[in-house]
Amino acid sequence: MNGEFFIMVRVMENKTRREIDEENLMELSEALARLRAPEEVRRFIEEVWTDSECRDVARRWHLMKLLAVGVPQREIAQRLKLSLCKITRGSKYIKDDTSLFRKAVMRAVEKEGKNFVPRRKH
Repeated sequence: MNGEFFIMVRVMENKTRREIDEENLMELSEALARLRAPEEVRRFIEEVWTDSECRDVARRWHLMKLLAVGVPQREIAQRLKLSLCKITRGSKYIKDDTSLFRKAVMRAVEKEGKNFVPRRKH
């Protein structure tokens, strides 16, 4: 076992940090894709992320829904106590017709019975 661990450590040392990050992100993505129900995904997220990370991601999701229904960025910043920089980043995805994030937010907003307000790239 120790020999295997040593070999694995040596292999990891030869990879760049970016290669390691990409490899692990892909493995994480595959693990999430294999989960079958929203309850499983939520449990997985709560087991992997800290409470603070969960709150940050939930707040980002909330800001995306607010952008999707046309709430002005400055109002969102005040409401959620977020920087305009984070909101502008979210706005970029709301404006991108090819964004998977946008599509997911649109579904969530429509499920809530609200109208999606399309925003276009400038």
